[in-house]
Amino acid sequence: MPRPELSATRSLASLYSSAPQRLAITALTALEREIGESLRPGLDHQVAHTRLAWWREECARTAQGRPSHPLTRELAALFAAIGAEPLTGLAGLVDVTLWDLSCATFDTRRELTAYCERWSAAVIAPVMGLALPGRPLPQAHAFGVSLREIELLLALAPDARAGRLRVPLDELGRAGVPPESLAVPPWAPALAALLRDRHQALRLALWDAAGSLAPEARRPLRGLIVWATMACTASARAEKCLPRASSLRDRHALLDAWRAWRAARRLDRHAGESTFRA
Repeated sequence: MPRPELSATRSLASLYSSAPQRLAITALTALEREIGESLRPGLDHQVAHTRLAWWREECARTAQGRPSHPLTRELAALFAAIGAEPLTGLAGLVDVTLWDLSCATFDTRRELTAYCERWSAAVIAPVMGLALPGRPLPQAHAFGVSLREIELLLALAPDARAGRLRVPLDELGRAGVPPESLAVPPWAPALAALLRDRHQALRLALWDAAGSLAPEARRPLRGLIVWATMACTASARAEKCLPRASSLRDRHALLDAWRAWRAARRLDRHAGESTFRA
């Protein structure tokens, strides 16, 4: 489920979105939180699996236009005018929660990418579909996957303490980093270097995806571009903090709000240009 710092970023993204997208981001975040309740400490494991099985069925019903939960009914109503096709990946929220419930590790980057793809199909694809209905966006994959992995890295230590490792085991092995060390910052130089390289690669991939959007597509996707801007800001901040983990104390709410406003204003002024301005 979204952590407080991630919820703040999404609030800024929704602030600069169109009214329908704002409602969609709010509903999708609430749905992610509701499904993520299956990870609540102390919840019986069988109960958690029963909840997730029900939610998988509910996501399928929603994609078929037959939702029964208030949150999915709200989403269905938002997409009624363009059809439920953008909601076909909604069960990705169940997939990633099941993965986290089992505390499964990512053996390879391919597995981590698949995890991020499921989340992107559930959260980013619907918002993009609502912004530009019927228009395929090849950048959506790289955008959503990079954005989600940045969010995972920002919660690396607390997730590791909960048994959820967000760095592939083969990459840790090549760097000579024991998996259990993810939970205990400040991190050793080898792990800090690995995380530094990953933060830099993800920011580049995210900006490449945003920058390759056609100029006329950028204004409708303003909220998502603000989201990407704030994720990259948090990533750069986390990289600067290495080898220690960044925390809420490292955030500057007023400064972040100004950065989001500046990104939105710059996009409004230059959205029609062929050169992307971050």
